[in-house]
Amino acid sequence: MLGSGEKLAMVVAVLVVLVVMGSGVAGREPTLHRVGGGKNTWAPNVNFTEWSSHEHFHVGDWLYFGFDKTQYNVLEVNKTSYDKCIDTGFITNVTKGGRDVFNLTEAKPYYFISGRGYCFSGMKLAVNVTVMLPPPSGDPPKKGGSSCSVGGVSRWTILLSLLAATFLFCS
Repeated sequence: MLGSGEKLAMVVAVLVVLVVMGSGVAGREPTLHRVGGGKNTWAPNVNFTEWSSHEHFHVGDWLYFGFDKTQYNVLEVNKTSYDKCIDTGFITNVTKGGRDVFNLTEAKPYYFISGRGYCFSGMKLAVNVTVMLPPPSGDPPKKGGSSCSVGGVSRWTILLSLLAATFLFCS
């Protein structure tokens, strides 16, 4: 026979397991964003603001910068350096070989410029990285039927949990 403290612990454990099982989110593969939209489009006279306005950047995604490394570079900078095209005191020099990638590891704004004066020709990019929201849970209701869930847990799971809790407390 279980004591009341043990019963409560059992009920809490069962509910935690059910909530964790019901809140599973399908994984999302990271996206590789080709900056500017092409293979070698980190170049002057590309409208990176226009390009980025059609993209959605999430934590874990990657930016691909394709460019001629003898002419251009990619520097991660702060907002002030981005706004004023300052290529000293940068955060990270992304440039390795002209086909370079950068992992977006945090939900925050990121700023990139090309130094050597090319920032003034439009070679600058700002992206706002967000956390990917989980998709809506559960399947849509079937025609003529109904569906009810709370936080991704079906009404049947909730009902069974309540029955188990009642059984544990009443026995």
